[in-house]
Amino acid sequence: MLRHWLAQRRDVPPRAALPTTVWMLGCVSLLMDVSSEMVAALLPIYLTSGLGVSVMALGLLEGLSVAIATVTKFLSGLWVDRSRRAKPLAVLGYGLGAVSRLIFPVASSMDHIVLAKSMDRVGKGIRGTPRDAIIAAVSPPQLRGASFGLRKSLDTVGGFLGPIIAVLAMVVLAQDIRAVYWLATVPAALAIVVLVLCVTEPDGPSSLAGSRFRLSDSLRLNRQVWSVIGLAALIMLARFSEAFVLLKSLEAGFTPTWVPLSLVIMHLAYGATAYPVGKLSDTIGTTGLLLCSLGFLLGAHLLLAIAASVWVYILATVMWGLHMGFSQGLLGAMIAAATPQTLRGSAFGTFNLVTGAVVLLGNTAAGWLWTYSSPAMPFFAGAGISLVAGVLICLRSGIARGRRQSCR
Repeated sequence: MLRHWLAQRRDVPPRAALPTTVWMLGCVSLLMDVSSEMVAALLPIYLTSGLGVSVMALGLLEGLSVAIATVTKFLSGLWVDRSRRAKPLAVLGYGLGAVSRLIFPVASSMDHIVLAKSMDRVGKGIRGTPRDAIIAAVSPPQLRGASFGLRKSLDTVGGFLGPIIAVLAMVVLAQDIRAVYWLATVPAALAIVVLVLCVTEPDGPSSLAGSRFRLSDSLRLNRQVWSVIGLAALIMLARFSEAFVLLKSLEAGFTPTWVPLSLVIMHLAYGATAYPVGKLSDTIGTTGLLLCSLGFLLGAHLLLAIAASVWVYILATVMWGLHMGFSQGLLGAMIAAATPQTLRGSAFGTFNLVTGAVVLLGNTAAGWLWTYSSPAMPFFAGAGISLVAGVLICLRSGIARGRRQSCR
């Protein structure tokens, strides 16, 4: 009966509401992100303080995680191409993420953490491309920005709730991080239940044509798609892992118990803006919104570089979250809008491959700058790259405007 009701809801005209599949995938993301952030909010402190891991090693770990996820996203497109079905891969990806949560509570060395992070990133890589392809397939063009924005907003609600639960659990459980990690397995398991029972993929092989991903197809992507991918790569280079933002909180005056609150603040700003911004982009376009996002990122980097008090740090995390809210959903919608349906999987796969490689480079560089220069240097470097990205967006917009006028 539940499946029948969901199938009926999926056919509701897009003007009435966003597709039910988008809402359900958003709920899955919410639950998994609650689990992820409960782990991530405490992991940098646990590694550096509990296991004695250096910041350079932390940067390499974050970079390795991104590299694994990137390669897996690449392969997941090939697997979808063979099976012509996206949901089984999504279930596999989220399932691996859920299983990885069982390793964190029993980890006693860096090797165990690497194993758990690797398994989690493999799962993230597997589920990313088929999930985005399903959203693109079920969303009408006039609601595409809103659909990607809604999924991001629900995901960040999880990012907001996860650190809050982590803080409360740390207080109640006498700062027992392992007990908090056991608690994180519960929402991960619930995410799998919702995905299996409540998410319906599009019917027929042709509806999943956009999910197919071949490496050779990346050569057929048009200039507009590559322009979006290049711009996204530069933005990702400027915005390295939030693990460095969490470490900076200790310098600003946070104690380990309250460090997760910085993620709460960040995701509150992120979640409150991702859906409205995505919806607004369907009306006014993306250029101005992306410029706003880079302005927020530039400000966040500069404030984090000089943050010596809690209030300066809080303002910086708010601006970091606003940057994410103004950019993350837009990039996916821009890729979907610029790509023919038959190449959409290739576009998402190439997008993930390129940006993942850039994030690997950025995280490693940030760890090196933190270790061998100063904790402020990664943020000054990020501010400079943000400024360059903003200038390129302005140039890109001017060139596009000139082409439209010449066509007239």
